Amino acid sequence: MKKKFLVALAAGLIAIGSFNVSDAMSRDEIAAIQVKKAKDFKYWTKDSVAKQKLIEYVTDVTNKKSKNFIPVANRVAVFDWDGTLAGETAPCYFEWMMYVQRALHDENFTAEPEDRDFAQQVEDAIKNDFKDHSPTLSFLGSDFGTREAISQENVFSGMTFDEYEAYVKNFMEQPVGLLTNLKRGEAFYLPMVEVIKYLQANDFEVYVVSGTDRQLLRITTSGLLKIDMSNFIGTDAQFLAYNQGDDDSLKYTYVRGDELIRGKYVHKDLQMKKVELIVREIGKQPVLAFGNSGSDTSMLNYTISGNKYKSLSFFVLCDDIERDYGNLNRANKCVKLADQHGWIKISMRDDFKTIYGDNVRRTIK
Repeated sequence: MKKKFLVALAAGLIAIGSFNVSDAMSRDEIAAIQVKKAKDFKYWTKDSVAKQKLIEYVTDVTNKKSKNFIPVANRVAVFDWDGTLAGETAPCYFEWMMYVQRALHDENFTAEPEDRDFAQQVEDAIKNDFKDHSPTLSFLGSDFGTREAISQENVFSGMTFDEYEAYVKNFMEQPVGLLTNLKRGEAFYLPMVEVIKYLQANDFEVYVVSGTDRQLLRITTSGLLKIDMSNFIGTDAQFLAYNQGDDDSLKYTYVRGDELIRGKYVHKDLQMKKVELIVREIGKQPVLAFGNSGSDTSMLNYTISGNKYKSLSFFVLCDDIERDYGNLNRANKCVKLADQHGWIKISMRDDFKTIYGDNVRRTIK
């Protein structure tokens, strides 16, 4: 059992070379999902309370005769990404797994000693969290996420846009080692994809607001959810001109023949930073919000606080330990958090008829 566990975990931690993976649902198939009416939902359980509340809400606010009618221009919905739209526990965030591969296992790159040392801490922490087959992400201390973001931007600093995009797309083709028949670029929650498609069919403008790198969000989601590139709000790196060197951006002039490259870390898009960037970049208070962790609290509460329109916030619970690597202790804490703030709970265990598709199963029992 121990050997089987270590083999499976190693497959999840390191994705190197080419693999033959039988897709459970291809990106083209995910992109083709259509939910125009309530009857079109396929991946939610029949008696899901969360789904019904969403349908009732959309039906109400899109009815011109309703006192709760919301004009199209103000139908703004914001979604977190990791753990809300995409998998984050097999064994960890897409972004963090790609960072570990780049810093520790990429034969074509040598990270700076401090970045390599920190990436090793991340990898060790992920392994330790999986020893009891119950991921808690307990290594996320008060400043761990920011330290990781800085180191992550360091290992991708100097890449052109095309080089970074190619790297991300290659990583998207790697298998999710702890789940069968699934590539990393396909690890989206099908029920939540349906929610986005349903909202878009009812003239809601959808934004993704995440602690994940903004450029990575654009690449992984491009062509999948019909979300405009300008509608991704995430953690940012500097963008510099290839010939800029150490010159300040206010003093450097982009010249013909220059090329944009990635620079150092700017900020981490979590908690109140999410609200700040929503106000700065959207300029409208959302009427719907979807999240899954305490770092989404500010965004969820901002959406339903003093809103002139009828508004709701939904909270996805990581409580499925049969089809995914959920954590019941964390889920129970999230239940209390949702009840405390008045968010509508979405249970992955009880509300999702499927998560990634029926052919996707845990490799660790």
